[in-house]
Amino acid sequence: MGSRGDNRSAIFQEQADHIFWLKAQLWKELHPVDGYFTGLHKELNNLAASFPEIDKTIERHQYHSLLEQLTQEFNHYVLMADVLEYLLGHPVSAEDTFQLPQEKKLGDIRRGYANSGLAVDKAAVLVTEGGGARMFREGRKLKGGRLERMIASAMAVVYQDEKNHYKDAAREAASAVRNKKNLARMKKAVHEVSRQRVYMRNEMFKEPLTTSEIECCLASRIPRRKLKTQLN
Repeated sequence: MGSRGDNRSAIFQEQADHIFWLKAQLWKELHPVDGYFTGLHKELNNLAASFPEIDKTIERHQYHSLLEQLTQEFNHYVLMADVLEYLLGHPVSAEDTFQLPQEKKLGDIRRGYANSGLAVDKAAVLVTEGGGARMFREGRKLKGGRLERMIASAMAVVYQDEKNHYKDAAREAASAVRNKKNLARMKKAVHEVSRQRVYMRNEMFKEPLTTSEIECCLASRIPRRKLKTQLN
């Protein structure tokens, strides 16, 4: 009986952990990066209001690109919400999402750079975004039961949609960086935002790493020879 009870307890805890990170991720899907989007609801309203300006003040390809981004973001929410609904056993509501403290801190940092009025700062924020991050790349490889397959399927869609966003980010960064001072500022911004993203993800997954462990990992350096190999 003890062993069976322990197994049930472990399964319950695993489900609770999944529910926790999914609720946090759903909030992120509904509130994309500040400075580029202001929340899906507001962005949809803005896009609808600007429809008469197509090929006047808004180029049609640009408008289409914005439409695609919004539908992709909402689809990511749909897929993640389907997983959460499966775990909860009841329909998902607005109360089933929340913003964690480290996510709020990340948003404050990103907003500060994105709204600074400097092109190099805004470009730096864009460089740090996208599903090319390891979470989605690795999450799509999950195997197991129905839950794992649902998570893997959702992760695969996000990864496929966003894996090439770095190209747009690179173009914007290249146009914003005009001198060494610009480059230094961009590096600082990318470093600060990326560092906070580590703490955000760690909190989302119930802090498997201590602050000391994170700091140790972040302080480590990749050998120059290995870095050159990775870049080639």
